[in-house]
Formats: sequence, C-alpha cells, structure tokens
Amino acid sequence: MELARVTAKGQATIPKRIREAAHIREGDMLAFDLDSNNRITIKRIDPAVDVELSALQKTLSEWNSPQDEEAWRDL
Repeated sequence: MELARVTAKGQATIPKRIREAAHIREGDMLAFDLDSNNRITIKRIDPAVDVELSALQKTLSEWNSPQDEEAWRDL
C-alpha cells in the first residue's frame, strides 16, 4: 500500500511505483469512482480506446488551450 497526502487544493501525488505500474504519464486522463463503501477506484483512460471520450474531446477542442488550462487549473 502506498500513501499520499491531499493538499489544500485537493491534489495528491500518485506514488511513482503506482504510476509506473499503471503506465500513467503526464497528460493522461484518469477516471474516479466511489462505491457504496467509500472505496475510491482510479482508472487510467486511454482516449484512443474509449470511443465516446474521443468523440467528446473532439467537440470540446475549442476549450483546450493554454489559456483555458491556466484559467481552470485551481478548480
């Protein structure tokens, strides 16, 4: 088991061993799920495989700029 502390902004660092084992890289999309026992599941999403996500990302490309990233970063 690996531990990570949550910052005031709600951020946590995924431990290196976990990132490497799950092939998580900078810019990857992660999906979070909470079950009825308050267990959190995190899954790396491969947009090339997820057809619905790929289609959605194409329609939202107008909001995918460095300025948008800066504006929404702290949410």
